Amino acid sequence: MPKSKRAKVVHLTKTQKKGKELTLRLYANIQECVPQFPYIYVFGVENMRNNYLKNVRADLAGDSRIFFGKTSVMARALGDSPSTEPFPSTSLLSPHLSGPCGLIFSHRDPPNMLAHLDAYHPHSYARAGTISTSAFRLLSGPLVYDAEGESTPIPAEQEPMLRKLGVPTRMEKGRVMLDETFEVCKEGEVLGSGQTTLLKMFAVAMAEFSVSVKACWTKETGEVRVVGAAKDGVDSEAIFNRNGSKAGMEVMEMGVEKDEGFEGFEAEG
Repeated sequence: MPKSKRAKVVHLTKTQKKGKELTLRLYANIQECVPQFPYIYVFGVENMRNNYLKNVRADLAGDSRIFFGKTSVMARALGDSPSTEPFPSTSLLSPHLSGPCGLIFSHRDPPNMLAHLDAYHPHSYARAGTISTSAFRLLSGPLVYDAEGESTPIPAEQEPMLRKLGVPTRMEKGRVMLDETFEVCKEGEVLGSGQTTLLKMFAVAMAEFSVSVKACWTKETGEVRVVGAAKDGVDSEAIFNRNGSKAGMEVMEMGVEKDEGFEGFEAEG
């Protein structure tokens, strides 16, 4: 039978999956860090953006280390029972590892850590599924967007895209015109992909990136303190001791003095 003369895709490189290798390394690194740091924080992330997380990483240099990997692996590394935890009471952190979250191992005490993380809330463009924080309308007349504080006309090249997104625009003497007010979104509305595209085109940022501490483990006392609003069915003001029982009630105050930054962290996974 003659050989086929059809074009074939030939891959010149070969890659190997590193899923298991990364999982084992994440597990080992977490267990290695537990006895080296006096505090372990479980943190949650709202509106995750890699570039903003890198900025947080730049602010932490020297006395902290962060892991942002699979929650199931991180929970297993901390232990799921007193018999499997690498250090007393670390398994009490595992229930808080849900959703977009990670671990910070640090020499910084809770007031300093809370102050630093609470001070960083940059805005970014919303993605589909985000709830709008305010209403936004396009006014009739020449369409402009805010570019570094100055009103800049929308480029003529974007007019076909605007019409594709449902905006009734037209061209007039090289300018993109709108004959009547167009409502892009209402306050509290769940945004769709078309709406988020329009918001980005007009430089309207409605998403806020934030990193917040959910729980903190203290090596010296072996206690786990839950921070902030109650989540995952756990009392938000409770302090749990080594035996897993409630040891008292205390609220972590956010009104602490701002420190000058904590140094370094390393992302895993």
